[in-house]
Amino acid sequence: MKWYKLTPLDVLLFRESKPFSPGEASWAKGIFPPLPSTVFQALRTALPTYNPKQPIRDLNFLGPFLMDSSHTLWLPTPKDLLAVGTKREGDDKTEGDNYKDSANTWSRITRLVPSNSLETWKHLENSQSVSAMVPPELQSNEFICGRPKPWIKATALGKYLQGENSFETNDFEDDPWEVQILPHIDMQEGTRQVKVESGYFTEVATRIKPGWHFVAAFGKKQTENEESQQNNITELQQTVVRFGGEGHRALVTPINTPSGWRGLGSYQQSNTESCFAYLLTPGLAEAETGEPIYGVYPQTWLEKLAGCVSDRPLMWGGISNIQRRLPTSEPKRATEKGEVEFSLLPQRAFVPPGTVYLFKENKLPDELQLIPTVGSSWATTFQMLNYGKLLWGKR
Repeated sequence: MKWYKLTPLDVLLFRESKPFSPGEASWAKGIFPPLPSTVFQALRTALPTYNPKQPIRDLNFLGPFLMDSSHTLWLPTPKDLLAVGTKREGDDKTEGDNYKDSANTWSRITRLVPSNSLETWKHLENSQSVSAMVPPELQSNEFICGRPKPWIKATALGKYLQGENSFETNDFEDDPWEVQILPHIDMQEGTRQVKVESGYFTEVATRIKPGWHFVAAFGKKQTENEESQQNNITELQQTVVRFGGEGHRALVTPINTPSGWRGLGSYQQSNTESCFAYLLTPGLAEAETGEPIYGVYPQTWLEKLAGCVSDRPLMWGGISNIQRRLPTSEPKRATEKGEVEFSLLPQRAFVPPGTVYLFKENKLPDELQLIPTVGSSWATTFQMLNYGKLLWGKR
């Protein structure tokens, strides 16, 4: 696969999947960064052989990640990292005082550990066989001052996967984008009044900061029976593609493989020293095997996990309520809706990148991706777009 950077030429709008219509659910939030399938589709439309009526699953994708103006690759910060601060000499704060959280003033980085490994947390009741992840024991002059910033350099992630905790402040970075609110008002013709039914709605767009880009790998994996000339069909030249909603666009530019990514190649397979997995891209963890209900970890991993750390509840699964319009041929009834139905919103089901899974000794799973086990065309798509890609590390 070849690597490309995507430079937004405008604000970006990746609307969440909840039902949205002006006058009812009038606030459309955005999803950022976008899911892999969104970026993949943008790149695929630039292929000269692309035919939307006859999609062929012969392309692979990895990303999207972030890159700054100095070509540094940034990936999601592992969720189990904690920033530890040190009390200053002469500080008169007592043990019960609250220190201000800050990801800029920490003195060192540590990791969460399973609660059953510490005497301090022996009273904590764990759920099933997965232990809660808790802060390790600190020195008397130390305190937890928050989490590191949400993005980590790829080179620093390599150190993390090697079991090191020696990081610098500039190894982490804040989200390099800002939110922009886009209100829309539809006026009644010939008046100064807003239309009652669908006169006002708001969308939330995102503007990425100057010098920052998305990067992704895209293309067809060459086989022994294919000639290199045939494989060049999937290589893109510099071009502009539609990226997200409202016709917004991004400049696509071929780049060399980021040096930070080349250093992570050895962590894509587990070995005898591996004891935990880091989730690089959004994954889907089946809470019930073969069922479209998702949690933070797969049901099949339950007896193998010593602990896991994520940003979402253990059992979420994208559950929501939805009202669908009634099918009718009568124009007067076109706006009527039926009863509230149970629904699954797919974006809410994904496990966020940066989630960490700690495994019991000699109980590593066989899977290299966190995707559904049911064989289908969608499962094939998840696999080829590298959803749920895991990197393996040691402590």
